Amino acid sequence: MGKIIAIANQKGGVGKTTTSVNLAASLGVLEQKILLIDADPQANASSGLGIDIDEITAGTYQLLEHTISVKDAIVKTNSPNVDIIPAHIDLVAIEIELVDKEEREYMLKKALKEIKEEYDYILIDCAPSLGLITLNSLVAADAVIIPIQCEYFALEGLGKLLNTIKGVQKIHNRALDIEGLLLTMYDSRLRLSNQVVDEVKKHFDNMVFNTIIQRNVRLSEAPSYGESIIKYDATSRGAENYINLANEILKRNK
Repeated sequence: MGKIIAIANQKGGVGKTTTSVNLAASLGVLEQKILLIDADPQANASSGLGIDIDEITAGTYQLLEHTISVKDAIVKTNSPNVDIIPAHIDLVAIEIELVDKEEREYMLKKALKEIKEEYDYILIDCAPSLGLITLNSLVAADAVIIPIQCEYFALEGLGKLLNTIKGVQKIHNRALDIEGLLLTMYDSRLRLSNQVVDEVKKHFDNMVFNTIIQRNVRLSEAPSYGESIIKYDATSRGAENYINLANEILKRNK
């Protein structure tokens, strides 16, 4: 099948990387073959799956530069059925280096062409910006998941992201679809969390995933051990949430 899903929101701290890593691991344990692409210079998805980012000599930077083939950038992870194309802080420079290249928005799409059908899902962890790396990710993707945290400024900037997606659909990628809006960092004890859920569902209705990712200490701890929540604590609420999300995505894509 080879569906490419970008996980994007230009707001930081909304759970993009947490979702990328744990959704990849959850789909992996559900026997899907997964490739995770770390397209964020902070490289948190790479370190979150146990990759030593100081050792990286081939990753997203080289892939976007087209100095290596995609197969040379792929690294096995400690999660079953999950491979990764890791990132490094040098990815920051790619925005400047690609600026005068022809078809600079299509670098990632072209690079992924040869391996797209080798995976069930390719997930892209986007940087918290709407720069050239995120644009490459949206052009390469078939769909986008937008994490939204259940907090006061939840909808701030969402309009801007949806306009960017519309622009990408119009100019570069007519097939780009919104896979869904994912509510994250939900705390049922807080009235504000419940208000945000109601507000988002009122505005976006069927676009919102049924699964809500709840605040969970184990979920916050897992990255410091270089593990997904599935490997770190499979019995936790966080693991249960991401397995539910993975099942929901599989159901939608039957």
